[in-house]
Amino acid sequence: MNQYVKTLTNGFIKENPTFVLLLGMCPTLATTTSGKNGLMMGLATTFVLICSNLVISILKKLIPDAVRIPAFIVVIAGFVTVLQLLIQAFLPDLNNSLGIFIPLIVVNCIVLGRAESVASKQNPVLSILDGVSIGLGFTMSLTILGSVREFIGSGKVFEQLIYPDSYGALLFILPPGAFMVLGCLIALFNVITKKS
Repeated sequence: MNQYVKTLTNGFIKENPTFVLLLGMCPTLATTTSGKNGLMMGLATTFVLICSNLVISILKKLIPDAVRIPAFIVVIAGFVTVLQLLIQAFLPDLNNSLGIFIPLIVVNCIVLGRAESVASKQNPVLSILDGVSIGLGFTMSLTILGSVREFIGSGKVFEQLIYPDSYGALLFILPPGAFMVLGCLIALFNVITKKS
């Protein structure tokens, strides 16, 4: 039971994809112009992580080593396609705001890395828990980053006005602001986790 709890909490602190492992930087920096975009991108990646980890864990003994990585990519691409079609059908505004970054989940190193390091070696339950943990850790990171950028850049958090947007610093909504806020959040995360 202890291994299950450890796996479930692993993605938030010890192996946080954004603040510790520094993986998935392309969607991290590009989609976090707002807290909502960060949250939705994180949840989309979490869905793909959980589903692909489960299927790869179930099929791991049937996949030959010579085609392991291509097989993982096919499984991941299948779930990303399902996700993209659902988003296009039911959430067209989200599809417009995240755009190309939904299909790019296929090549996100977080998803492929977890398939290789966990799902191909563990049982289905641990693989699902790892997908939940890493996915929610990624979602938390993107939501925090997007919310901070949105707050400083436009005076809003989740599209709710906190202070007049005329006082916002547009730089933080633009790509250079993403790097600056991410650097500050990584430093803050390191200070907090080193003390605890």
